[in-house]
Amino acid sequence: MDFIKGEIFAIDKPYRMSSFGALAHVRYLLSRKLGRKVKIGHAGTLDPLATGVLVLCTGKCTKQIETLQAHTKEYTATLQLGATTDSYDREHTVNHTYPCRHITEDMVREVLKQFEGDIDQVPPTYSAVKVGGVRAYNMRRMGQDVELAPKRIRIDQIELTAFDAATHRMSIRVVCGKGTYIRALARDIGRAMDSGAFLTELRRTRVGDITVEDCIDFNQFQAWLDHLPELG
Repeated sequence: MDFIKGEIFAIDKPYRMSSFGALAHVRYLLSRKLGRKVKIGHAGTLDPLATGVLVLCTGKCTKQIETLQAHTKEYTATLQLGATTDSYDREHTVNHTYPCRHITEDMVREVLKQFEGDIDQVPPTYSAVKVGGVRAYNMRRMGQDVELAPKRIRIDQIELTAFDAATHRMSIRVVCGKGTYIRALARDIGRAMDSGAFLTELRRTRVGDITVEDCIDFNQFQAWLDHLPELG
């Protein structure tokens, strides 16, 4: 593999690590192995609490990042019903609770149909969306109110994969286009059922044709490098 000239590969990003942090670690290991600085970027941010496919591009392949970001993505997610957090995931503690005993599996299946196709979605305020040049999450952390405009997104497929009436948890698989926030989807699903919801787990299982099975284990990246026959 010639990382200096340009390669496209993917790692399985670990839980509680930022995409930038994962990228920086891979850059360090590559640069140390090759004895020179490696140009590298990623094709689509994953939240720190999400795991899964993080596509990395080196050298001239970084020019393909924008194209790769537009590829279809697939996620698996678990939602806790009956409550919300500020970020709609477990980064923050529960801020509101809602009735959820009325939610049935049949209701969930019907509600999910509303989210397939082209829909308008308001990004979470704890996101990297910029407002006047400032990241929305930075404004929220400074105690400022943030209002974000809805964006048109596409959800090709959303299906219920598990529903537990006792714990009020549900799991879904989502195939979607660029710019889709699964945390915002969880928020909107909860609202559509006259309740609340937030993510307890999120995993990106595919970007374009690259699946989790194609990814290099983040913690084994050095060993993977050491086993490559020839590097550039």
